[in-house]
Amino acid sequence: MKDRIIVSAVCVYDGTGRLLTVRKRGTDKFMHPGGKPEPGETAAQAASRELLEEVGIDVAPEDLRHMGVWLADAANEAATDIEATVFTAPGAWTAHPSAEIAEIRWLDLAADLPDDLAPLLTDHVLPALAADRR
Repeated sequence: MKDRIIVSAVCVYDGTGRLLTVRKRGTDKFMHPGGKPEPGETAAQAASRELLEEVGIDVAPEDLRHMGVWLADAANEAATDIEATVFTAPGAWTAHPSAEIAEIRWLDLAADLPDDLAPLLTDHVLPALAADRR
């Protein structure tokens, strides 16, 4: 049986509608900003805290819009699933890498996608975003 990690993640967009992805130090996959909730935190509180810590974006938990909950292969941990509660941050943002983030990359959702994206993005979130744009 696979291990399971509970995480919160956030879809963040810039002024041109590109989606923010981040790569953590020592890893090779790009993913949403986000991470594991601390004891007593709700999924939205964890998402809000991680967004501020990782990329300097300050959005109150109550302002995040719930998008869905998905189970996916963990991008950087073998034999592990993540159970991700995904939110969307309203508005347009700029970001800078902080904490454990080595690199940020804005993704043009209308262009060909790179092959270094986390399974949560490719298998669940990007198809859901594409369905919303139809």
